[in-house]
Amino acid sequence: MLEVTGLRVAYGGIHAVKSITFHINEGEMVALIGANGAGKTSTLKAIARVLDAAGGDVHFAGEDITRLPAHEVLGRGIALVPEGRGVFPRLTVAENLMMGAYIRHDRAEIARDMEQVYDHFPRLREREGQLAGTLSGGEQQMLAIGRALMGRPKLLLLDEPSMGLAPLMVQKIFAVIQAVAAQGMTILLVEQNARLALEVSQRAYVMESGGISHTGNSAELLTDARVRAAYLGE
Repeated sequence: MLEVTGLRVAYGGIHAVKSITFHINEGEMVALIGANGAGKTSTLKAIARVLDAAGGDVHFAGEDITRLPAHEVLGRGIALVPEGRGVFPRLTVAENLMMGAYIRHDRAEIARDMEQVYDHFPRLREREGQLAGTLSGGEQQMLAIGRALMGRPKLLLLDEPSMGLAPLMVQKIFAVIQAVAAQGMTILLVEQNARLALEVSQRAYVMESGGISHTGNSAELLTDARVRAAYLGE
């Protein structure tokens, strides 16, 4: 479904992503792990076209999307849940969710999807009239994921969904992520908790200093001595 070839991302003279190549098959959950500053977030932003690529190509469902505007990439079916959630603080929960569906016109289906998001995250139903800026960090993360799902994406890009959250909230959010994946959603997961990322994904890529250093089956990487030493604290 997604094929990234020779992707480079630069900030001025700093090369954050150095010619990486990877792919994701339809229906897979693939993890991208690595230390802070390895280039993971830059990779997601370049795929979603929030950042311009300095080089390389991104193909989605057989189409070259490398130079498409961000809103057209969203229209093709790629949704980014950004690091830090990025909710609209002065809009209500319901209004934030509706913003996720702004490219759609099928009102009955939008209403149905809203109910499904509320089924995934009952806390959001309880707070649908509340301003997003007054929600807890975990609730904002639920809202950011729900907003992305309202666009009916084919590929969901998740950037650090567990960041700053209590263990119980992480458990709740990842239960929904796994449920969405079980329904056939293709997911690229960037996650600081490497063990959790490897436990929920089928395959993984390890990024170091802007490049990919390891790749393989997630279960195998969990037992890889180099990965365990570098990222699992063992």
